[in-house]
Amino acid sequence: MTVAHDKKFFDTFMLVLGILIAIAVVLYVLARIVAKDTQLAEVQSSPEMRRAINERIAPIAKIAVAGQDNSALAPAKPAASAQADLSGEEVFNRSCNACHGAGVAGAPKFGDAAAWGPRIAKGADTLHKHALEGFQGGAGFMPPKGGATDLSDKSIMNAVDYMMGAVKK
Repeated sequence: MTVAHDKKFFDTFMLVLGILIAIAVVLYVLARIVAKDTQLAEVQSSPEMRRAINERIAPIAKIAVAGQDNSALAPAKPAASAQADLSGEEVFNRSCNACHGAGVAGAPKFGDAAAWGPRIAKGADTLHKHALEGFQGGAGFMPPKGGATDLSDKSIMNAVDYMMGAVKK
């Protein structure tokens, strides 16, 4: 009795599974037919999509040939952005305050004469250089431009002068 019952269950299960697979195939074919006439045509006619496709399939390298004009192969020069020189207070509030406000990573706190005294004794030029190029000292680490690499050198020097001025008052 169980063998016949199992065979009937298996046959019914396989029939239902076959019907579901057939429905899935019909739905897939129908979706492809509908997409061919609607979405695919729209996507391929879109100028943005054509540009994106052309960028993806563009060669990854170009070869320079001796004796030929290879000027088109020169890398594009980044556009020089006009960096406005910001005031020391603006730069401090925008970038420097994150470390110098709380004394993070050994940074001398803003207005702390005891912490700034030995640094100021080295001279403004040294502090400007350390702020611009970065500095690894015994008390901590100063990244180049304090991590604000988008700022001009003059803006960074203004910030250093502003912080030194707060101690000298």
